[in-house]
Amino acid sequence: MVVGWALWPTAEPEPRQREYRAETACLLTGTAGVAAPEARPVWTGMQEASLATQVKVQFLEVDGPQTGENAETFLASLVQSRCGVILAVGEAPVQGVGPTAARFPAAKFVAFGAATPGPNVVVEDATDPETVQRKARELVTALASSKD
Repeated sequence: MVVGWALWPTAEPEPRQREYRAETACLLTGTAGVAAPEARPVWTGMQEASLATQVKVQFLEVDGPQTGENAETFLASLVQSRCGVILAVGEAPVQGVGPTAARFPAAKFVAFGAATPGPNVVVEDATDPETVQRKARELVTALASSKD
């Protein structure tokens, strides 16, 4: 009888909801989303930082024509979502950063690719996936550090 009691299955602990900070880092990608080769290291770095800092991360794909002009609409929606930093990767999202940043000077943008830097736009080289992943991780981590 004692053996049966010792082998009785124990209840699994209740799943717990992850507690996030108030800050959010957002990523805008092309239509292929975070599965695109150029977006994968950015998203991976963002997720790594989120696990370490509890900063929320989210992504949005440009739907429809893959043009900078169309991407501007999606970037503006991320600004309206109160993203602490908006990362853009892929041709159309990166093209949309400049005009959107000009319309929203209080928002912070990071373009991974060929873009023009500005007062609220940082441009990062997107050629080395390891460097891109590290930089994305640093950007999200910095968002948490700036609010501590």
